[in-house]
Amino acid sequence: MPFSGIPYWRLSSFYLFYFATLGIFVPYWSLYLQWEGFNARQIGELTAILLATRIIAPNVWGWIADHRGQRLRIVRFASLLSLVAFSGIFISQSYLWVAIVLMVFSFFWNASLPQFEVTTLQHLGEHSHHYSKIRVWGSIGFIFVVMALGWLLDKYDAAIVPYALMLSIGGIWLASLLVPESASRHLSLNHIPIKQLLKQPSVQAFLAICFLMLASHGPYYTFYSIYLETYGYDRTLIGQLWALGVVAEMMVFLLMHRWLPRFGIRKVLLASLLLTALRWLLIAFFAEQLPILVIAQSLHAASYGAYHAAAIAWVHLHFTGRNQGRGQALYSSISFGAGGAIGSLLSGYLWLSPGPTMTFIFAALIAISAFLIGFIWLQVPPSNTLK
Repeated sequence: MPFSGIPYWRLSSFYLFYFATLGIFVPYWSLYLQWEGFNARQIGELTAILLATRIIAPNVWGWIADHRGQRLRIVRFASLLSLVAFSGIFISQSYLWVAIVLMVFSFFWNASLPQFEVTTLQHLGEHSHHYSKIRVWGSIGFIFVVMALGWLLDKYDAAIVPYALMLSIGGIWLASLLVPESASRHLSLNHIPIKQLLKQPSVQAFLAICFLMLASHGPYYTFYSIYLETYGYDRTLIGQLWALGVVAEMMVFLLMHRWLPRFGIRKVLLASLLLTALRWLLIAFFAEQLPILVIAQSLHAASYGAYHAAAIAWVHLHFTGRNQGRGQALYSSISFGAGGAIGSLLSGYLWLSPGPTMTFIFAALIAISAFLIGFIWLQVPPSNTLK
């Protein structure tokens, strides 16, 4: 698809910096907290706080955006305030203060992505299945940062992590200034009332799948780097393993515009859930075997890449008109917010007892339960092109 008339590079730059920030938080924030002296329970709680605001924030900002139609203004405002809020991390490293900083920061940081997703999809119009060609730059940003910072952390201590985050969060704000505001104002007014939409069994099944899928990622996003360190892997190699997973994800994003029309959203989602369960089992039982870990990390193509691309397409097809912003916000809050927070919290409590292996087995069971829900209740209207 030629991207004529679409601000491809400006849209892509936002994803690059946003997921570069995620590429610092996900692998290295727990290492920073451990370096500051926090225990496993506290690390799990602080990570849960970071995610829990995603339950509320996207819905608040989504409601505002759907009623005022100024998505890019909200993205810019939220990005700037998230930068200001995170700077508070340099004031104190007490548990209470770090919790407050993360709560305020994430309230604004989590506001921006769902609204930017709507803007991107509006730019793409009827070519929304090409979303992954823009989103792939987020994967590139993640890969670059996770490898570079992993290398730096083998030379310097974890004190550099907050400084790296300040740079990447600042990049999000600057990138948001480049995207034209006018593209966010074109919304169809034809839509099913959101209360009626949420009563549909298929919508309820989809949201349950999203919650469970991200809950199963709790041990991975919170403790994977710490887990690998206990097996003697250095931080450079840990960064490379994280990057490998995102390279696999990136390959899926480049192909998803073909796979979704060919296989359909339902089949892609169900396959991603089964492969996610397999991934957690491989990590649980074969962490000491690097070749198996490489296979497990390659399955990030399914557990995030295929899942997220299919989920975004599902939301875009079902939440239309003025429900677009709230649909993306609901997806974000249920999955990355509630699911991610509960997963991180539970993994923090389970990590010491019964231990890492059982925690990852529990994650696999959660993914399997999501598959069963989807297999029984998830449906896509047959009239849809991405059935």
